[in-house]
Amino acid sequence: MKIAFFDAKPYDIPGFEKCGKEQGIEFKFFESMLNEDTVALANGADGVCVFVNDTVNAAVIDKLYDMGVKIVALRCAGYNNVDLEHAFGKIHVVHVPVYSAYAVAEHAMAMLLTSIRRIHKAYIRTRDFNFSLNGLTGFDLHGKTIGIVGAGKIGRVMIDICRGFGMKVLAYDKFPSGNDIQFVELDELFAKSDIISLHCPLTQDTHHLINEKTIAQMKKGVVILNTSRGALIDAEALLEGIKARHIGAACLDVYEEESDVFFNDFSGHILNDDTLARLISMPNVIVTSHQAFLTNEALENIAEITADNLLEFFDSGKCKNELCYHCGNVEKCKKSRSGKCF
Repeated sequence: MKIAFFDAKPYDIPGFEKCGKEQGIEFKFFESMLNEDTVALANGADGVCVFVNDTVNAAVIDKLYDMGVKIVALRCAGYNNVDLEHAFGKIHVVHVPVYSAYAVAEHAMAMLLTSIRRIHKAYIRTRDFNFSLNGLTGFDLHGKTIGIVGAGKIGRVMIDICRGFGMKVLAYDKFPSGNDIQFVELDELFAKSDIISLHCPLTQDTHHLINEKTIAQMKKGVVILNTSRGALIDAEALLEGIKARHIGAACLDVYEEESDVFFNDFSGHILNDDTLARLISMPNVIVTSHQAFLTNEALENIAEITADNLLEFFDSGKCKNELCYHCGNVEKCKKSRSGKCF
């Protein structure tokens, strides 16, 4: 089995090489992201392995199909970068639904604590032997209300963490389940939360979930966390909310236009994205470059589950982690995984 591996980073390769040797999969690693200009690199491969910023649109799918590629293996949970409707009937798509909910939720809490307790500013000061506390006053999390948007596996881990801090939790989910969580509508969540943390997938319904209108519903001084997908937030509206002193702080591990910026070193260059540059320049904004997933445990799980997905697909003719456009419920196939999606 030959798999063309796009957007390969040094931390990806060891785990996938190990799994490849153990499972008889030949991964060919490319630093380039998959798009219409690089898709020819997949010629001769049985499948492609892609990440969050690879482009798997209709044009790429058609070229992969013409080359005989049978499967797109996402090494992530999200699939908003794949045209599943166009892939149906041509190429099968699988993903890694869970790799480490703890990694992402813990990173969200780390960003929150760093922001509200000014840890990043204190670190920079003390490196210069400046031990003044002026401007470093934060606030307690205990007793505050956090709104969790998306109560899936990651959202529920975040809920447990927040409860450990003595916080009141409100949650919104399109398909709420469980009696131990207080589910509310989004309007109520926006109005009552001191902190809002996004853990939902990016869909047509959630695109720009945080926008000028919804920001106006929020408390003055609200803190917004996003470790899910960048396009959940209208970055321009977020920036205006910060400038108006309505948003107290923002912690962003993802950004709507991140594909040309994140995972790359631009430290010696001028950043062309003015919106991102202005956000980073704000004293109450923390940006990390899609780092929340990056733990040893998560990387091992991603490699193992991706390899298992490929083996299951080619050996048994089905895969429990296939994304099925035909069913309408993409992640929960109505065929009960009794066969391939098509």
